[in-house]
Amino acid sequence: MAAPGEEEDVMARYRSPLVSRYASAEMAYNFSERKKFGTWRRLWLYLAQAEKSLGLSITDEQIREMEANLDNIDFKMAAEEEKKLRHDVMAHVHTFAHCCPKAAAIIHLGATSCYVGDNTDLIVLRDGFNLLLPKLARVISRLADFAEKYADMPALGFTHYQPAQLTTVGKRCCLWIQDLCMDLQNLERARDDLRFRGVKGTTGTQASFLQLFEGDHSKVEELDRLVTAKAGFKRAYMVTGQTYSRKVDVGVLAVLASLGASVHKICTDIRLLANLKEIEEPFEKDQIGSSAMPYKRNPMRSERCCSLARHLMTLVMDPLQTAAVQWFERTLDDSANRRVCLAEAFLTADIILSTLQNVSEGLVVYPKVIERRIQQELPFMATENIIMAMVKAGGNRQDCHEKIRVLSQQAAAVVKQEGGDNDFIARVRADPYFSPIHKQLESLLDPSSFTGRAPQQVAKFLKEEVRLLLIPYESEMGGKTELAL
Repeated sequence: MAAPGEEEDVMARYRSPLVSRYASAEMAYNFSERKKFGTWRRLWLYLAQAEKSLGLSITDEQIREMEANLDNIDFKMAAEEEKKLRHDVMAHVHTFAHCCPKAAAIIHLGATSCYVGDNTDLIVLRDGFNLLLPKLARVISRLADFAEKYADMPALGFTHYQPAQLTTVGKRCCLWIQDLCMDLQNLERARDDLRFRGVKGTTGTQASFLQLFEGDHSKVEELDRLVTAKAGFKRAYMVTGQTYSRKVDVGVLAVLASLGASVHKICTDIRLLANLKEIEEPFEKDQIGSSAMPYKRNPMRSERCCSLARHLMTLVMDPLQTAAVQWFERTLDDSANRRVCLAEAFLTADIILSTLQNVSEGLVVYPKVIERRIQQELPFMATENIIMAMVKAGGNRQDCHEKIRVLSQQAAAVVKQEGGDNDFIARVRADPYFSPIHKQLESLLDPSSFTGRAPQQVAKFLKEEVRLLLIPYESEMGGKTELAL
């Protein structure tokens, strides 16, 4: 913070681009100091309310005073207190007590720092998932619309990035959608599996609260239940150390890392398709692709997604290592690490989904390019169909196979050595041996006959899996996203 009386020059200090350049206001707020410390005060209020309801000497006046000052936070005073005390929680206890003098004696009663710290983290993680899930659902919805529109359009398939059997533009998109649907379910599961740390005391034994309630175990259990419910959780972890298990963070970041992998694959495909000039991400009227090459239309949105996805995928290593080195009931070497990795994971995922939504809302397809590429490769793929047609017309399979082998190698030489077009079909038409099927060649080369059940798979998948999965998010499907810088 700037020294008292000094105006801070924000442009003279490093700011994370995750917040200053990319992230949504909602996700940035979720990990803000105001959200964090405002939640601490609410947790102190919940604790006091529950303790009062269970018979401790806490007055209505004290409760009202706390309620009136939940968002009245003097951040300057808190910073000064923390500098003096070297303890963030006690700094905010003192700051809250300063504006709640009547309640000062009962704020944080029986609690440890992790009562507010860990419970707030769990609230923020839950709320972070609640921000990400509708965004992910919107991406899936936009891609589902795209897949439905292009369900029947044949396209050259690739395995090993080499030409393979045909698929359709919509079917390929369904591969992307299926991965994202898995991510949607994983994020929902991770959110729903989150529990509250609850009211557990310094080493998780609830000893301080047992003393407050004079050995009444049932009241201690009820206190835990009441505060958990007030915070909006159905369950609390039954056992904790001073902190909730750091394996919880591993599970949270693992599903976000998995989402990053999905997005990286999707956007890599889009970048490759852009190079092939088959599909491009949206490109704005005044957008510049290159400072040196005016003609360029770089897939910058997809590149951004890939770039950030790599960062997101690596972040899961932080909680893995933190969980591994937590000694006994806890060590404090988790704190600084978690301040960085938890926020960055959600902020990064938020940016990626906003950008991918923008991409999916404006994908541009070039049917003529797709058709031309099919025609370059389809003659070779049609050889089996030609053999079968010749056999039905009375020909010998082995003789036909040899004829096609010779003609296809000649055509391949034209493509590879001379840079010409694939003239295999022209060679078949010119060869009297194939005269019995010359009239069938057009139908034998119909691209739609090479896509198998791709259109039917698209329709069934979208209807029976994707649309059903999106039902809980239908009210949040509207509106386009504005692309960040």
